[in-house]
Amino acid sequence: MAKAIVRFFCKSCGHEASKWLGKCPNCEQWNTFSEEIVEKKTSSAKLWIKNTTQKAQPKKVVEIIDGNEQRIFLPDNELNRVLGGGLVTGSITLIGGEPGIGKSTLLLQLALNVQKKVLYISGEESESQLKMRADRIGINNGNCYVLCETSLTSLINHLQHDQPEILIVDSVQTLATDAIDSPPGSISQIKECTAELLRFAKETNVPVFLIGHINKDGNIAGPKVLEHMVDTVLQFEGDRHYNYRILRTLKNRFGSASEIGIYEMRGNGLREIENPSEILISEREENLSGITISCAVEGIRPILLETQALVSSAVYGTPQRTSNGFDLRRLSMLLAVLEKRCGFQLGVKDVFVNIAGGMKLEDPGLDLSIVAAILSSYENIAITSEIAFAGEVGLSGEVRAVSRIEHRISEAEKLGFKEMMVSKYNKGLEEFKTKIKIIQIGKIEEAFEYLFG
Repeated sequence: MAKAIVRFFCKSCGHEASKWLGKCPNCEQWNTFSEEIVEKKTSSAKLWIKNTTQKAQPKKVVEIIDGNEQRIFLPDNELNRVLGGGLVTGSITLIGGEPGIGKSTLLLQLALNVQKKVLYISGEESESQLKMRADRIGINNGNCYVLCETSLTSLINHLQHDQPEILIVDSVQTLATDAIDSPPGSISQIKECTAELLRFAKETNVPVFLIGHINKDGNIAGPKVLEHMVDTVLQFEGDRHYNYRILRTLKNRFGSASEIGIYEMRGNGLREIENPSEILISEREENLSGITISCAVEGIRPILLETQALVSSAVYGTPQRTSNGFDLRRLSMLLAVLEKRCGFQLGVKDVFVNIAGGMKLEDPGLDLSIVAAILSSYENIAITSEIAFAGEVGLSGEVRAVSRIEHRISEAEKLGFKEMMVSKYNKGLEEFKTKIKIIQIGKIEEAFEYLFG
């Protein structure tokens, strides 16, 4: 019997050490080492054998053909968008998210819709549970195969025999290889299993989807090196009290890393939301104070959404600052600018800000809309619902230019808005043709005078 070997692994970067260290010498993080019992075995099981007949040769940069990667166009347009225009063959994609958010439903729905031979590996659910979920989705696909397996050795044997065109693993934390004597989900097991699947994907050009668990901090469980090994990292997020889900790109070697896809969770699966602006703007019979419409941009997609603010007298000694869907630190900055530069006494007021629909955005173009909503609630004067806002607010009270302003204006025009307030520092607006009245301002005081006289 082989002697058990104890190793210490860094949870942040996966660095291996023979003893416990307070500070990781690789990533310089503190208190990240955990103990694992590792026993290297000489396994007779046949894993994926790398093709050594073709050796890579160095090439000149000018001789490399650009854009020669082949893509599989999936039936899910939102997933195609976040992947950069389709699924690249030979790529490995990691999808993380909270339990029950819909990761397995998303990929099972993809496996049932795509006209390819798909092998769905499940280490968490039984075949009957997957069958029940497939029946709820209501799609029958003869090319979708299901295998409930947690052994990497058995998985590689099935891959060599079945040769699927797309591989889905749910989840990577449940896989274990016989070459390492440590429990599934440990750092060494995750690194070894991911490396083997990465070797399989690159050798066969078969795209691989990996579902990953997240820890209590909201990050994907396992070593940080896992996100470096894969080609694409997607985050599936949403609020349980809302039906909307957001698929966000965190890393993409084949496209933009700032794209989002929006879905609606239903009883029969996930439905793509092609025009999220129509569902994020509520239809009100009358104008109410503290409500404005902002045009944000996520990736290349402009989204019009409703921003809400409530300013009230502070009941307790310390005024409350609450934000839902908007960065709380940025809200504090905007309130300080309004009080210092514009003279509004908000230091003794409770301020609550909410992005309607459960959306969480980081676009600085939301600043002007948030400020207008706060001032509307402060003055208790409603702002017409026919005007949209897009602008970043600086510390001196100036309204700064934002990116993709033409796309924001076009989206507002498509949804029937009459006016749009933007920064006067945006270039090229004089030549841009639109039916919307463009209101160009340079400071917050100008916005206040236009909206409230």
